[in-house]
Amino acid sequence: MNFLGRYIFSTDHKIIGLQYFILALIAAFTGMALSVAMRFHLSYPEAKVKLFEILWPNGAPGGVMTPELYLALMTMHGTIMVFFLLTTVPQGGFGNYFLPLQIGAHDMAFPRLNMLSFWTTALSFLVLCSAFVVEGGAPISGWTAYPPLSAVGPVAGPGLGQGMTIWVVSIALFSAGSLMGAINFITTTLELRAKGMSLLRMPLTCWGWFSTAIISLFAFAVLIAAGVLLLMDRELGTSFFLPAGLVINDKPIGRAGGSPLLWQHLFWFFGHPEVYIAILPGMGIISTVLATFSRKPVFGYKAMVAALLFIGFFGFLVWGHHMFISGMNPYSSIAFSVLTLIIGVPSAIKTFNWLGTIWGGSLHLTTAMLWALGFVSVFVTGGLTGIWLGQPALDLYFHDTYLVVGHFHMIMGVAAVFAMFAGTYYWWPRMTGRMLGETTGKVHFYCTFIGVYMIFIPMHFAGIAGNPRRYSDFSQFEFLRDLKMLHLGMTHAAFFTAAVQFLFLFNLLWSLRSRAKAPANPWRATTLEWATPSDEPPVVYRGAYEFSTPGARRDFRMQNEEEDTGT
Repeated sequence: MNFLGRYIFSTDHKIIGLQYFILALIAAFTGMALSVAMRFHLSYPEAKVKLFEILWPNGAPGGVMTPELYLALMTMHGTIMVFFLLTTVPQGGFGNYFLPLQIGAHDMAFPRLNMLSFWTTALSFLVLCSAFVVEGGAPISGWTAYPPLSAVGPVAGPGLGQGMTIWVVSIALFSAGSLMGAINFITTTLELRAKGMSLLRMPLTCWGWFSTAIISLFAFAVLIAAGVLLLMDRELGTSFFLPAGLVINDKPIGRAGGSPLLWQHLFWFFGHPEVYIAILPGMGIISTVLATFSRKPVFGYKAMVAALLFIGFFGFLVWGHHMFISGMNPYSSIAFSVLTLIIGVPSAIKTFNWLGTIWGGSLHLTTAMLWALGFVSVFVTGGLTGIWLGQPALDLYFHDTYLVVGHFHMIMGVAAVFAMFAGTYYWWPRMTGRMLGETTGKVHFYCTFIGVYMIFIPMHFAGIAGNPRRYSDFSQFEFLRDLKMLHLGMTHAAFFTAAVQFLFLFNLLWSLRSRAKAPANPWRATTLEWATPSDEPPVVYRGAYEFSTPGARRDFRMQNEEEDTGT
């Protein structure tokens, strides 16, 4: 097989998993660079930066960022991070690589469809990035792309012409790739499990990927339909999201019959399950890492499985809590509020079970374990403010403030990224045959852990003070001038945290060049991806987390180990 067939257009699930990982790594550093530029402008709105003028001559004349450029960076940062990092690594990267290995399958059910799914996603990313170079620049709609402004074309402002169309096409492509992946994951899980691998013997990682695939199948189908309708409004003169009587920039739009709220319903029917598309695979990873390095079985395995499925189901019933300020009927608000609080129950179950897993365990504080513990910390911290935002009376005040920015980043962004780091440090020896540097990894963890708390916790206080989000300059608000030092602190914490991520990149590259080869099962784990490769399909005899086996000389037993060998 030639180079293109083996490494580029490969149908091997492991190569495809690595391709997703590399794509997401590129996306992560791109999105991070955009966020650093945004934070710089928020703290130094009058500063002249020659690089800004070089990159965006129309958006930063004289090196000073315009409000429109700030909104374009915000839109692209949110879109890149939500879709091409938080959605791509946990499911497309780790899921593709390890689902077949963990259930004892030779490959994914549809290898060619798997390859097509990746290249559709990669094309989507390239299409999205091209929005920076078209006339008018990148869209300024935010990652939610609310009509009517996103539906009427360039008359609504810079970036809402070709850039907005490119954004819609990119998201439609990404949705198509995700749908192909979801079909593959569901079929692989249900049909290709090894002999003895019943559903309740699967590692919780597999349950995370399986439940995420089910969510993706329904959520992305709705998003791609909504995107097609928005594209029709923009290009074909339809009026799904445009009401009568619109006048934008003194120009009558001349459409009637549509509703901007229809887009909100369709988008958030996808958008809230998207939170769980990002976090459920991470929950599975964290469960496995905590059990492995506590040398204990997962506490309440069946309850953990039930909680994953419960979260996935109820995730489709709570989209309206993103729309409390839209003027919906108060009785509908009450219903969505109650459902929002109910969905907190399985999350609490998982948190208590994670604590039960490590309680009394023989803790090994490896870098992967530290990231897993950090995940539990930021997940709980970010989740607490979700209780506030689930109350319509409080959300009316907080909705357009920095409290929502802090909450969203902690519960979805930072928590999911911590799970990715835990998975990377845990599985890197299996993926590359090399160990990552533990000392470097621990420095990376502690600096990042401190950094994200210094960035996002102050955002909660800024939100309580009424600091609005999506504004590029707060200096015009008299009541916010006392928050200048708070924003300066958050900005410099963001610079520090972003710089630390290059330490992670260095660790990855250095391990490939200079680190010693990894042992076959360096963590003494129990799941099948660590089993010795064999031409014969594996046979599974037990569940995924048999640690501290009574009467055995070792403190773990592999799933394919028929009996205690005494070695």
